Amino acid sequence: MATSTHFDYIIIGNGLAGLQLALKMASDSFFENKQIALIDPSNKNTNDKTWSFWEKEPSQWDHLVKKSWTNASIKTAAKNIDLNLLPYTYKTIHAIRFYQDSISKLKEHKNIQFILECVETIEELNEVMVKTNKNKYTASHVFDSRLPENFKETASKYINITQHFKGWIIKTETPVFNQHHFTMMDYRLKDGEQTTFTYVLPFSETEALIEFTYFTKHTVEDSRYDYFIKKYIASFFEINDYQIIETEQGQIPMTNFPFGNYNTLQVTKIGTGGGWVKGSTGYSFKHTEKKVAKIIENLKSNRIPSYKLFKRKYKFYDKVFLKVLKDENHKGEWIFQQFYDKNSVQTMFRFLDEESTFIEELKIMWSLFSWSFIKAFFKTF
Repeated sequence: MATSTHFDYIIIGNGLAGLQLALKMASDSFFENKQIALIDPSNKNTNDKTWSFWEKEPSQWDHLVKKSWTNASIKTAAKNIDLNLLPYTYKTIHAIRFYQDSISKLKEHKNIQFILECVETIEELNEVMVKTNKNKYTASHVFDSRLPENFKETASKYINITQHFKGWIIKTETPVFNQHHFTMMDYRLKDGEQTTFTYVLPFSETEALIEFTYFTKHTVEDSRYDYFIKKYIASFFEINDYQIIETEQGQIPMTNFPFGNYNTLQVTKIGTGGGWVKGSTGYSFKHTEKKVAKIIENLKSNRIPSYKLFKRKYKFYDKVFLKVLKDENHKGEWIFQQFYDKNSVQTMFRFLDEESTFIEELKIMWSLFSWSFIKAFFKTF
């Protein structure tokens, strides 16, 4: 049990957003006299996912990086698009290393406590009351990573696509993989007329993550992912002798649900529960870092933490993209082929990082010019 029941800040959830926020607070002298609690029912001791992202410069995450690349490819039925990412580097981190490193660093700070309990309810009074399965706590402000309670109930009112996937990390006896080149998306193996692709991260010549991903409204049985991963390995690497040393599986909402409407003066929704996952792609790692930096800036300026967390024009772009995927899901392969065939990967990375210029955005929209996007644009508008 915690040694205190009142905190300046309570962070609900020790995932990517919660830990990044706590780390940023711990590294800033502004918060050294603030009492901070992180509440989560899990001790985060399993490798439940892999995060990948691109950066131009070395960063605070480099010591956690499993592998990095500067060359990639997009493969479709019609084209093989080779990508030189420089000046960007694509990096991948296993979640367990991030959890362990973050928690170890945070435990060095006496003003930060970890509470291994499950949050049941929060109530906004003069202070925020947080009730867990074991105790009650109060805070001046709560950062909550849980999905809004009515997210599922109201989902039909919004555009909702689920990015769902399963991956195998396999080990081979002989060299198979080009460890200097990863496959961002390979659309050559499909599950019917849906947007599905395979993602390949080679960690060495004999070890790689092979992941089969869907951008669809509905999920599939676990055996369906296994079938396509196995078929991809046999068809495109032409091997049958390998060992599965680890698996990962997940679901990421791709939606225009108004998560920002659930932020208040006393409670800020963060992470997936705050709409920090980019609606059109599911990317989250660097978006989380930017959102955390904005929250810290707002707190130090005595503003509501959620002030200007989102850029409206990118929400609109995401909504158009999601509308096309919802109405014509088979278009996914064509969309991503156009993205990377008609625009430089550097332009696309700036766009996905929400750092692009208006001219770049016009060029990207033009590369997708089609009746599908015209319809989606006006329906969204």
